[in-house]
Parts: sequence; C-alpha cells; structure tokens
Amino acid sequence: MISYANMKLKMINTTHDLIFNGNTIKVLDYLPIDDKYDLIMITLQKSLENGYYNPLKIDMYFHLNLIYLYTDINFTEKQREDESKIYDTIKSNGLLDEFLKDFDENEYNELFSMLEDTKNEILNYKHSTSALIQSLINDLPKQAEAVQKIIDNFDKEKYQNVIDFANAANGGRPIE
Repeated sequence: MISYANMKLKMINTTHDLIFNGNTIKVLDYLPIDDKYDLIMITLQKSLENGYYNPLKIDMYFHLNLIYLYTDINFTEKQREDESKIYDTIKSNGLLDEFLKDFDENEYNELFSMLEDTKNEILNYKHSTSALIQSLINDLPKQAEAVQKIIDNFDKEKYQNVIDFANAANGGRPIE
C-alpha cells in the first residue's frame, strides 16, 4: 500500500495561450473543484427570476463565469456592474466564440451537465414536501412574532368602539 503523502502530488496549474486580436490571453487548463462549484452556483443564483431559472441568463452567466474563472482577463468592479454589456461585447466581437473553440470540449460538457443537474435538483427540491415543511419551519417564528405584535397592540376599547358604531349604524340592532 502506498501513502498519499509519499506520492508528493501537487495541484497542476498549467495554462495555455489564446491569441485574440493581437492579445495573449492565458487560459487555465484545469479549474479547481471549489471554483467549479462557485461557477455553477453563482450562475444559478444570478439566473433565478420569480422562482424559475431564466435560460437566457443561464447562458449569459455560465459563459461569463467561464471567461472570469478560466482566463486572466481582468474586469473592473465598475465594468462588472453591467454584465449584460460585457457579455454583448465579448460575444459580438467574437472573443467568446474563439474562447469556446479553444476550450476543452469535455470540460465544457461536464460543467454544463453539472449546471443542468444542479438546477434540476434545486427545482425538484423546491417542489417537494420537504421544502414546504422547511419553509413553514423557517417562516413560523416570523409569523408568530407578527401575531404577538398584533396581540400586544390590541386595544379593547377601540374594538368596543367599532362594535358600538356598527350596532348604531345597524339601527341599534346588534351585528351578528
């Protein structure tokens, strides 16, 4: 039996060059698993609209995140405030297509498959009984607090005034 420590394995951080419009862009050959997880989860988080995943946004954020995480292209915080503009610019200028031609097809398919699987699992969970029960458990303290505030602020005198007014408006007959 061989010890893992004795194998002296290290993370391989190799890159290759992609030439685009005279610029040399470094592209990672392997993205660490934690970064892949972030890529998938951020894509889904930003694509969620009113309880469903917008396919157009999934496409945009998935491809933007590939560019962000696999290349050495730097974007300022100001530029990243308008990610639709970044996407439109890199797509319309052919950079995205060149990047995807250069990108490992197996890596792309694996990432996209994980994205779709994760999306489907989240949707299945959201529609499950477990999710409903969890939602009730999470919301119950908030609802109980709101009910307690109503009870604490309940003014019996004002309630009696409303009843008296209703009776008077009903010709002196009690409201049932």
